[in-house]
Amino acid sequence: MTRRRILLINGPNLNLLGKREPHIYGSTTLTDVETQARDQATRLDIELETFQSNHEGAIVDRIQQAAGWGPNAAAANEERERVSVIIINPGGLTHTSVSVRDALLGVDIPFVEIHVSNVHAREPFRHHSYFSDKATAVICGLGVYGYAAAIEFAARHLKVNR
Repeated sequence: MTRRRILLINGPNLNLLGKREPHIYGSTTLTDVETQARDQATRLDIELETFQSNHEGAIVDRIQQAAGWGPNAAAANEERERVSVIIINPGGLTHTSVSVRDALLGVDIPFVEIHVSNVHAREPFRHHSYFSDKATAVICGLGVYGYAAAIEFAARHLKVNR
């Protein structure tokens, strides 16, 4: 049986969780989030891979690799069968990246968009997402608990490689 697998992608500046604007994003670090997510995934018998980059192209490459395409495709070919869901916090790319949107649509892997803060209660430019209309689900404003909610949702509702 193929092990069930989720790819968790964090975009620009999420490496600063716990340091950057804690009044908005809280004090939990990305390392803490990833550790908690892996523990939760283990309890759900799901393998969780994490990826963070401040570079749009690196995120596009990683999404393509999840489908066995793009750079290092030969090494990623088996991964196509195992990555069932992408959970992505695109950070600031939410409001700007047609490239990441196109990559997500191109690989045809269901994805959940998450945000730590409630982007709709913030500056007007944060209200638009290039991903929400294509995401299977959108979670925002739950703080870092949004990651746990996304993993639970993926495990229950998206039937991660049963």
